[in-house]
Amino acid sequence: MASVPKVVQSLIEAFERLPGIGPKTAQRLTYHLLHAPIEETKALAQAAVDLKEKTVICSVCFNIAEVDPCELDTDPNRDKTTLAVVEDPLDVLALERASYKGLYHVLHGSISPLENIGPEELKIRELLPRLKDGSIKEIILATNPTMEGEATAMYIDRLISPLGVKVTRIARGLPVGGDIEYADETTLNRALEGRKAY
Repeated sequence: MASVPKVVQSLIEAFERLPGIGPKTAQRLTYHLLHAPIEETKALAQAAVDLKEKTVICSVCFNIAEVDPCELDTDPNRDKTTLAVVEDPLDVLALERASYKGLYHVLHGSISPLENIGPEELKIRELLPRLKDGSIKEIILATNPTMEGEATAMYIDRLISPLGVKVTRIARGLPVGGDIEYADETTLNRALEGRKAY
């Protein structure tokens, strides 16, 4: 068996530590960079360094940003009466693609007792001060439709319901282009419960 140079093996192992990257993909990425122009490799390395040095967590919504407060929170064209509560910064990107124009609150995870993640480990208590002045009229609970996401949404709903703010939950059901015959029972039940006039 041919030996792999230590520097090559080191990069393969570094890629494998990234989420969603298995051994084969790590090898392909490494050998791509090995054969790529030095400028491409340097640009990738610099982008990774910039990611760590030039980003901050917004002190208002807890999204990843380059300035604090972030551009979403300071944008005068955003709807300041709605606030979507999401699990991760990637969820902000998804809602932005869907043309959501309100504000955000990023929890940085979901309640998961099996992983020892309780409400204290999330940015839940930081949500309450944002509701005190009465400008937020609706909270949209946009956590994932998983057991952890549902538990997180229920916890937040119980926490803020006494404040008199309208609380809604994103709809769940069948995806566009999906076949009913392949849907699981829970998805079908939610699709039926969430039906509306045609």
